[in-house]
Amino acid sequence: MADQLKLPELGEGIEEAQVLSVLVSKGDIVKKDQTVIEVETEKATAEVPSELEGKVTEVHVEEGKAIRVGDPIISVEAGPAGSSKHGNGAEPRDESDREEGADSQTEADAEAGAKKQSADKTRAKGRKRRRGGREEDPLDEPGKEGDAEEEPDGEVEPEPSSRRTETRPPQPRAPAAPAKIVYLEEPETGDSAVPASPSVRRLARELGVAVGGVPGTGPGGRISAEDVKSFARRLIVERTAQGPQPVLAARAAAPGGRAAPALPDFSQWGEVEREPMTALRRAAADVLATAWAQAPMVTQFDRADITELETFRERYGSRVEAAGGKLTVTAVAVKVAAAALRIFPRFNASLDIAEQEIVLKHYVHVGVAVDTPGGLMVPVIRDADTKNVTEIAVELGELAERARNRKISLDELKGGSFSVSNLGGLGTTYFSPIVNWPEVAILGLGRAAVEAVHRDGAFVPRRILPLAVTYDHRLIDGADAARFLRWIAEALENPMLLALEG
Repeated sequence: MADQLKLPELGEGIEEAQVLSVLVSKGDIVKKDQTVIEVETEKATAEVPSELEGKVTEVHVEEGKAIRVGDPIISVEAGPAGSSKHGNGAEPRDESDREEGADSQTEADAEAGAKKQSADKTRAKGRKRRRGGREEDPLDEPGKEGDAEEEPDGEVEPEPSSRRTETRPPQPRAPAAPAKIVYLEEPETGDSAVPASPSVRRLARELGVAVGGVPGTGPGGRISAEDVKSFARRLIVERTAQGPQPVLAARAAAPGGRAAPALPDFSQWGEVEREPMTALRRAAADVLATAWAQAPMVTQFDRADITELETFRERYGSRVEAAGGKLTVTAVAVKVAAAALRIFPRFNASLDIAEQEIVLKHYVHVGVAVDTPGGLMVPVIRDADTKNVTEIAVELGELAERARNRKISLDELKGGSFSVSNLGGLGTTYFSPIVNWPEVAILGLGRAAVEAVHRDGAFVPRRILPLAVTYDHRLIDGADAARFLRWIAEALENPMLLALEG
């Protein structure tokens, strides 16, 4: 009898992943802890090891397709593994064994598969795509295994490995139908004991959903944001008269619960090409849209004379290299920012609007923006205020390398209380970074350049570093931001200030 290896929990709030590679085939012999597939989540790649041992009788996943937590990966017929190799370290069997393994599924498995296929067909019949004037069914649920995943605009997402080129000639457009307003059911009260985070509860309130009625798919029935969105889709009902909390149907499907406007048909003006958004890009779009909608942001600028800091880096850079790191301006800025957060604790906080409270954090975990081939990632240096510059430089180099190779763990991307973004290496001077919500501030560094500065009656060459701080104006006032950024500038100008006040 074959057992199934299913996709395990990959991290809190992660319900789905994309299969990057399948490392076993039907008929292979797998051992415990042998990697069977590699997947890509919202932030990183992960290897999924086998908890079973025996012969693979069925492979249920395909490269480039989505898989949800709990979905089967492979079916394995229990048995001892031999010593000869086949494929990815597996042992070959003769064709009779292969056929016997393929026929070893029980009638219950076959019946379950038939029921699933029937359910998939039912969902497929009910799903209407908004293409060419066709209307999308607002009660459609997100697809499971084998279904096409829908983007917020209602279009079918192509397979990640595919690209579509549209060269259709301009088509006459039919008159647009009047927009339909749809409503969600009124939220209920008495949901305080429901296992859901404050952000999930807030999303439920925004969508008009009673969180207590949402079936949770997480550990212990914990409710995720995706659970709320899926439940909201099922609760959408059309009304023509006045009703509670009108929203567009697209709002429940769009990132962060916001409506996604329909795009025009670009192919009417010329040839276009479509490529699927990666999981990392989709996650970034969701996070940034949420941040922009949640926090009224203000950016203030300053300049730091880092001439002495450059001398410091030249003098002690070899010591840091001997320890395995690189004494960069970013590493120093992380240390300076960590010290500043102890002096200005409101920059190390979060704002809980639902509870009307300020969350002051007694830890200092600094996230550092890293440019990777797959997109922006923000690994976190924990307890940065307790580490010296050398320790930060070494850890930063290791985290950045793992991020670029997509080998970084999800835990290393979570828990930041403040962020630093340095675009100086790309030639950028001043820019306005976006706060990494639910943080309330972010420090931006530009490209340092030698300028003529008037000092003591004469112009002298000094290296000037552009600085920016973006902050959530609901919690931080402009005067506080000015003092915070000036403290950072002075600390960069005089590295010994850290010894005195840091």
